[in-house]
Amino acid sequence: MKPASSITLNRRTLLTGAASAALLPVVGMPKASFAQDNVVKIGFLAPLTGAVAAWGKPGLDGCRIWADWVNEAGGVEVGGQSYKVELVSYDDEDDAGKARTGATQLIRENDVKFIMMLGGNSWPGVEEIAARQGMMVSTLLPSDLTPDTETLIAPCEVHPIYNVTGVDWLAANRPELKTAVVCAQDDALGKPSVATYLAAFEAAGIQMASPPLFFDPATTDFAPVMTQLLANNPDILCLDTCYADYVQPLCEQAFQQGYKGQIISCTLDFYQRIVERTSKEFMEGVIFQFPDFDDQALNDPRINFRKPNEFYAEYVKRYGANEWSAVSWEYSSILDLWADAAQRAGSIEPDAVLAAMKDGGTGKHAFGEARWWGKDLFGIDNALVGDWPVVVIRDGKATIAEFRSIPEWWDKNSELLLKHMSDLGLLWNQRT
Repeated sequence: MKPASSITLNRRTLLTGAASAALLPVVGMPKASFAQDNVVKIGFLAPLTGAVAAWGKPGLDGCRIWADWVNEAGGVEVGGQSYKVELVSYDDEDDAGKARTGATQLIRENDVKFIMMLGGNSWPGVEEIAARQGMMVSTLLPSDLTPDTETLIAPCEVHPIYNVTGVDWLAANRPELKTAVVCAQDDALGKPSVATYLAAFEAAGIQMASPPLFFDPATTDFAPVMTQLLANNPDILCLDTCYADYVQPLCEQAFQQGYKGQIISCTLDFYQRIVERTSKEFMEGVIFQFPDFDDQALNDPRINFRKPNEFYAEYVKRYGANEWSAVSWEYSSILDLWADAAQRAGSIEPDAVLAAMKDGGTGKHAFGEARWWGKDLFGIDNALVGDWPVVVIRDGKATIAEFRSIPEWWDKNSELLLKHMSDLGLLWNQRT
């Protein structure tokens, strides 16, 4: 691991502030007192620098808030004892080799009891050591799951399956839109998402105006990409799960090339910057899947994320509104599930916590009750699936339009998703 003093920001990194701060211990002394031995360490193994830092570092920042709040309230009560939560982070730079080194350090040197990851490109480096050590690991990408990944869970984000909710909502609210195009970087994040969008568009009766456009992750000039996408005058421009530093130039190019149609994307991180570089009018109605947590719809009784509005306000206070991303809340939501399971298990050991978390086949997902699911698609029921929000830009602000059910869509259209995943070689038995 690089020492904090040596970390530098990659030219693609959109985040501001010193990246080295992401590798420091949680700031702020807790008010509660803990016995010296009553500390449980949680590993955070994700990209904190580089092209994918927007899906790592903001999550660690959110976890710092979660840990501070929990520790100030007395810690996590497990088996009659109070445990202070200590976060131990490692920057895997979205690289499998660095992730392997990080996982080894977190498990053997830091004695963590749980590891949270972004997953995807980095997961293959961790899979073997996690299985050998019996370490419970979470991923934001359930496409990492296979029947062999028994200790890997996707308890929060069910990427890319939730993308069907945005297309489903769009088809119901704008039935006049009949054609679409989609692009993505050619990698483990882009391909499964493309398959999901293709299935969702087909289920909605929306035709593809051209085949999916996969571009090299090293692409820096997006003018030709957008020109190719718009060549057939699509009604819908889908930006798939493009990285944050691809979405912004893609939107700018669509604006500059005079696109007037509907835009839909998985994420729209730092969307305020895109509005500034284009216009409110251009971004009006853009659909994506990740809300700001000041949204009043998150105060619905079914929501299981604790104090979402207060969490957002504290995040903005500490790091700034422009640093909020799709993952700012997700890892914290996973920590909620972990703490609840540890309390019910009466243990902080990974095997006991995992068993308690999956007990009964359901769980308290951030957006409501959900079920452990995935065997048909991933070969194992280790993804927690339920409702997911559809978010729409209205007057320059992200707004939750509706919560839609992923299981309901799956029950009607599972064959389509399996077909498109198979066509791209993404089913678990094809990947293994």
